[in-house]
Amino acid sequence: MNRLKTLSKLKLMLALLTVGLFVFPFISDSRTAFIILTQIFILAIFSMSYDLLLGYTGIVSFGHAMFFGIGAYTVAICLRHFGATISTVLLAALLTVIFTVVVSYLVGMLTLRLKKHFFAMLTLAVASLFLVVAEKWRSLTMGNDGFTFVVPELFRDRVSFYFISLAFLVVMYLFLERFTQSPMGKVLEAIRENEVRVESLGYKVLHYKVIANVIAGMIAGLSGILYAMSLRFVNTTVFSVERTLDALLVTIIGGVGTLFGSVIGAALLEFARHGLMDLAKVHWVFERWVILFGMVFILVVMFFPKGIVGTMKHWWKQRMYKKEQTNQLDERSTNTLKEDFHS
Repeated sequence: MNRLKTLSKLKLMLALLTVGLFVFPFISDSRTAFIILTQIFILAIFSMSYDLLLGYTGIVSFGHAMFFGIGAYTVAICLRHFGATISTVLLAALLTVIFTVVVSYLVGMLTLRLKKHFFAMLTLAVASLFLVVAEKWRSLTMGNDGFTFVVPELFRDRVSFYFISLAFLVVMYLFLERFTQSPMGKVLEAIRENEVRVESLGYKVLHYKVIANVIAGMIAGLSGILYAMSLRFVNTTVFSVERTLDALLVTIIGGVGTLFGSVIGAALLEFARHGLMDLAKVHWVFERWVILFGMVFILVVMFFPKGIVGTMKHWWKQRMYKKEQTNQLDERSTNTLKEDFHS
C-alpha cells in the first residue's frame, strides 16, 4: 500500500513538472531559457537511451555517439539537398531509424557476445570509424569544418522547437518506462544482475541484449536529429567520444537505471556548464570552469553515490521501511495490551 502511494506521488510530481514546462513559454519570453531548456530535453533523451543500456541491461558502451551522429548528419544532409520542408524532416527521421537499427543490430550481433570491457572498447572503435569516415568524406560532410543548413519554418521559432522537443521527451520517457516495466524489461534487469543465471534458465541473452541495443540506438539517432536542428549546423564532433561521455556523466549524476534521473542529470549538467561559463566572463578565477565542473561532479558522486534520483529513492525506501517497522511494533503492542486486558 505504501509503495502504491509513493508511486502515485511520484507520478503526480512528474505530471506537475511536465505541465509546468508546457506552461513556461506562456509566462516567460527569455530566449536564453528556451535554448538551455531545449538542450536539456535533447540531452535527456540521448541519456535515457544510454541508461537503457547501462542502467537496465548492464552494458557499458563508449561508442553510443555513433547513433547520435547518424541522426544529426542524416537530417542535415537531407535538408541541405532536398529542401527545408516537413516531409524532408520526416524522411530523415525514417532514414535515421533504418540506419540506426541496421548499425545497432550488426554491432550488437558482432560484439555483444564478448565480455563487457571488450564490448565497450569495440564500440569505441566502431564510433571512431564513423568519425574518420565523416572527416574524410568531405564532399558529403564538409569534414571537421561542418556545414550549416536551413530548417523548416516550424522549427525556426524557438518556442515551437521548445514544445516539439519537450513533447518528444515526454513520449520517449513514457515509452521507455513502459518498456522497462514490461516482461522484456524485467529480463534485461535480470541480465544486468546475473547474466549466467538468466542464460541457464533458457533465455537467449544475446537476443535480449541486441534488442536493447537496437532500441537505444534508434532513440539516440532521433535525439541527434533534434540536436542538429537546434543548432542548424553539424560537424564531426557529433561522433566524438565526448558526446558519449556526456550521456554517461548525466546517467551517473541522475541515477543509473532510473530514466527520470537522466532529466535531472541533464538539467544539472547544462545549468552548471552555462553558469560556470558565464562566471568565467566575470572573473578570471572561473576561467578554468571545466575544473570547477569536475569538482561539482565529485561532490555529487560523494553525497549521492547512487545518483540524485537513485539516492533519493534509497532514502525514501529506508524511511518507508522504518515507518512500516514502527507501525508493526505499535500494532503488536496494541494487540498485547488487548490480550492482557481481556485476560
